[in-house]
Amino acid sequence: MSIYLTGSSGFVGQNLVSFLGDQVPIVKYSRGSIINVREEIVIHLAGKAHDSKKVSSETDYYLANTEFTKQIFDAFLDSDAKKFITLSSVKAVADVLDNELTEDYISNPMTHYGKSKLLAEEYILSKQIPAGKRVYILRPCMIHGPGNKGNLNLLYNIVSKGLPWPLGRFENKRSFCSIDNLCFIIRELIENDQISSGVYNISDDEPLSTNDLISLISSSQGKNSKIWNIPKFLIKAISRLGDIFRLPLNSERLSKLTETYVVSNIKIKKAIDKRLPINSKYGLIKTFNSFNKNA
Repeated sequence: MSIYLTGSSGFVGQNLVSFLGDQVPIVKYSRGSIINVREEIVIHLAGKAHDSKKVSSETDYYLANTEFTKQIFDAFLDSDAKKFITLSSVKAVADVLDNELTEDYISNPMTHYGKSKLLAEEYILSKQIPAGKRVYILRPCMIHGPGNKGNLNLLYNIVSKGLPWPLGRFENKRSFCSIDNLCFIIRELIENDQISSGVYNISDDEPLSTNDLISLISSSQGKNSKIWNIPKFLIKAISRLGDIFRLPLNSERLSKLTETYVVSNIKIKKAIDKRLPINSKYGLIKTFNSFNKNA
């Protein structure tokens, strides 16, 4: 068994290579090289991540997430490889949820990141898959792990500076995805020949509130959490002022910090027929502890 891997230098790619160790030979695609699949399994991780600073062009997303995925998938279809595993995103389905996200949720992405991921999914699903081949589209939610601060950085910095969290009155639930759980699932797809092709959401088992995250960060730093329960109407008024005067807290950021986004992982757990090795709180504590070491 051998693997053809794209995106080996990214956060997920580096962790997957380390997770698999010497179990299986891995051929790493280099940017700009000719795509030549001779391996038994193709794992496509390369892509353009969501840019919260909004400096990327629309074209960047479609070239990296849609067109390049098409090229890799076409190469898989033309090869003798038996399995194709690719990373999409829950944002290919929805940026805001009105209920729990399952694989049957009707897709309506609003960003170019989400739209480019959805176009790649649709291209893959439009193709007739030859007998003997299997195709897995994975939709993880927010991936975290040691060394990858991502969108957790803002919360971490607030706690690190000893600042109180002023949004304690807002109760929400968000799903997260530990890099350990994601790598575990990918290994199961590699090794288990009984798992059906399809689209699978990837998340940890237990969604957590932002208040939970503040408490976990404080715990990882040996501090008591400082959560203020300021009335919602006052916070919303401040956020509206933020829209006008470009303050750190505006309506969009308030929505992101307090929204509920719960992802169901029932389908993938039934498919692999195993429990995930890392629970939500342990995985996040592991991530936050790594921030402490790198501070």
